[in-house]
Amino acid sequence: MSAPTASAQTLATTSNDQSDASRGQSTTAAPSATELASTKITLLKALKTFPDFPIPGINFIDILPLFQDPKIHNLLLRALELQVQEFAGDKKPDVIVGLDARGFLFGPSLALKLDASFVPVRKKGKMPGPCVTAAYEKEYGTDFFQMQEDAIKPGQKVLVVDDIIATGGSAAAAGKLVEQLGGELVGYLFILEIGVLNGRSKLNGVPTITLLETDNE
Repeated sequence: MSAPTASAQTLATTSNDQSDASRGQSTTAAPSATELASTKITLLKALKTFPDFPIPGINFIDILPLFQDPKIHNLLLRALELQVQEFAGDKKPDVIVGLDARGFLFGPSLALKLDASFVPVRKKGKMPGPCVTAAYEKEYGTDFFQMQEDAIKPGQKVLVVDDIIATGGSAAAAGKLVEQLGGELVGYLFILEIGVLNGRSKLNGVPTITLLETDNE
């Protein structure tokens, strides 16, 4: 008769431990969400807007001020790290892929924070050694992206990053390169989005996150 009692005690202890762990996770998640929301507000205030650039009627949002102040730069990296943790879950990326050229501004630093490798995507002819190639359509014709063919190992989880998603063509091409090399494309992460261009529609339903929301979306 003692065995059932011991089992009951074990189950009770396990249940309490799980409950404590659950409370711990919830407690940890709440400050992270608060920190992310607060940091986004600070980052939005640091952006600059230039009306009628590059053509009349366009309000250009400049992200470069995010990199001019070391404190703001640090906050940007922290926000990106928290954003990845929030949406990636158990699919933490093994590789961060940055698009030519502004994906290079923060991709390597984010990769370091996530203990991941960084892989650049560049225009055709800019990368040495054997490469894989993917085409994408631009306003005035076709362009090509390349990635070194040994940059991603089959099965590695890959996150593609860039400063902005507009039409989505270049991001989709980067995703195709990841798939050509056997990587698992777990998501896309952008700082800003031009929502009216509906670039997400070209990304085949892959999870897509925009860090900052502006009135121009």
